[in-house]
Parts: sequence; structure tokens; C-alpha cells
Amino acid sequence: MSTDSDIIRRFRDSPAVFGELYDRHASVIYRYAARRAGDFAADDVTSETFLVAWEQLEAYDLDRDDARPWLFGIATNLLRRHHRAEAKVLKAAAKASSREAVADDSDRIAAQVDATVATGCIARTLKSMAAIDRETLLLYAWADLTYEGIASAMEVPVGTVRSRLNRARRAL
Repeated sequence: MSTDSDIIRRFRDSPAVFGELYDRHASVIYRYAARRAGDFAADDVTSETFLVAWEQLEAYDLDRDDARPWLFGIATNLLRRHHRAEAKVLKAAAKASSREAVADDSDRIAAQVDATVATGCIARTLKSMAAIDRETLLLYAWADLTYEGIASAMEVPVGTVRSRLNRARRAL
């Protein structure tokens, strides 16, 4: 199986191989975008991510075998444009967290209410967090990137990633 940098090298001779990069990573970019901004924005963010990648492919560092951090960096920058939608999703989750009078006739209902309250608390905490800390945390938790991958995606040192994740964990 070829690495992402191999695909990008071949792209320079045959642009059609870009589809391999898309096939390999589009689903994880979509899932990340959907979790951050909702399904309504995920399609746009995913397609825009690969459009930007296509346009900037000549500048890609071929020493990096894995293009995921680079792609997640592009997606994160695009998601900043969709921040209003993300804020609305978090605000709605926080509103949904209020406990309503629910008949306690089963453990399932109680667990569901507790989960809703917990989700609201988490959403409020995420919303109150500095955007840069929230983005770092979500790249770690939802995109499943390593510290090094996050550092690459956000173009910061690994120590900065560690500091941001520490702040986010303390807030949560």
C-alpha cells in the first residue's frame, strides 16, 4: 500500500490519482466536520478541504508520509468559517440539558436524562473554552490525531498542543 506522499508524488505526473487520497481520507474528514459543525456543514467542509488540498498540493511536504494532519489542518481552518453553526449546535445542546419533569418509571429514562444533562454540561464547557483549546481538544478526541499530528495540523510546537490539551482537560 502506498503512502500519502507516494500518491502526491504520482499526482504531479497524473492528477487522476488524487482520487486515491480522497478515497483514503474523505470519510474521516467528513466525520470530524460533522461532529464539529453538524451534518449540514460536513459535506461542504469535506469538499472544500479537498479542493484546497488540490490547489495546494504542490506545496505539500513530501517528507510526511501521512497527509491526515495536513488535511485536518485545512478542515480546521475551514471550520473556523463555520463557527457560527458550531456555536448554534453547542447552544442547542446546552438548552436541551435542562431537566424536565420526567416520570422515573425505568432506569433507561433516568439514564437518558442524565446523559442529556451531562451532554449539556459538556457543551457549555466546550462553548466557554477558548476556541483554540476547543479545536485542539476536538482534533485529539474526534479526529484521533496524535499530539504530533495536531501540532502539524495547527502549525504549532508539540509543547503548545500539550498545554492546550491540559487546559481543556482541566476545564472539562
